[in-house]
Amino acid sequence: MRKVLILFLFSSSIAYGQVNPPKYNATSTYSLTDTIRNFNIRERLVQLAMNNPSYEITDRLSTVAAYMIRIAKGNWLSTISGQYNANEFTLFPSKSPSAIYYPKYNFGLSLPFDIFIKNSNNVKIARENYLIALATKNNKFRELKALVLTRYEDYLLARQKIEFQIQITQEAYDNYKIAEDGYRRNLIKADDYSKAYRNWVTEQITKLDLQRNLNVTKIEVERVIGVKLDDVLKENL
Repeated sequence: MRKVLILFLFSSSIAYGQVNPPKYNATSTYSLTDTIRNFNIRERLVQLAMNNPSYEITDRLSTVAAYMIRIAKGNWLSTISGQYNANEFTLFPSKSPSAIYYPKYNFGLSLPFDIFIKNSNNVKIARENYLIALATKNNKFRELKALVLTRYEDYLLARQKIEFQIQITQEAYDNYKIAEDGYRRNLIKADDYSKAYRNWVTEQITKLDLQRNLNVTKIEVERVIGVKLDDVLKENL
C-alpha cells in the first residue's frame, strides 16, 4: 500500500509540474530592472510629500521669520518721539498776548541713547530666528524624503512577498486537491489527506497576513503623500 501511495503522489507531482509549472514573476517592481520608472516614481513621491501639512508648517514659519527681519529693521522708528505745543494762542495768534506767553511754539524730540545698539541686536536676533526656521524646514524636508522612500520600499517588499506567497499557496492548494482525490480513491490515508489540508490552510493564512501587511504599507505611503498610491503608479506606467 505504501509503494502504491508513493508512486501515486510522485506521478501526480510530475504530471502537475509538466502541465502547470510554477510561474515566478521576473518583472516585479522590486527588482530594479526598470530603473528609470522606479526613479520617476520615487521623485514623484518626494514631490507629493512636500505637500504634507508638517512641511507646510515649517515653510510658513520660515516666511514669518523673514517678515520679522523687516519689522526689526524698522523698529528704530518707534523709539523716536516728537512734541509740539499747540493751544489756542498758537492756533490763533491774534488772541495771544505775546508779552506774557513766550515762546509761542515749543518743539521736542526724544532719541534714546541705545537706539542703534538695541535695534542692531534685534535685527541680529530676527536673522538668527530666520536661519533656525530655514534649518528646521530643511530638516523636515530630509525627514519626509527619507520617510516616504522608506515607506515605499516597505510597500515594494510587501508586494513581492505576497506575489511569492500566492504561488506557494496555489501549490499547496493543488497538492491538497491531489491528496483529496487520492483519499477518495483509497490511495492515501486520512492522516496524509489531513496534513495536505492543514498545509494549505497554513499557507492561506500566511497569504492573508501578507496581504494585510501590503495594505498597511500602502496606507502608510498615502498618509505621507496625501493621494492614492495606485494613482501615482498609474502615472508612471
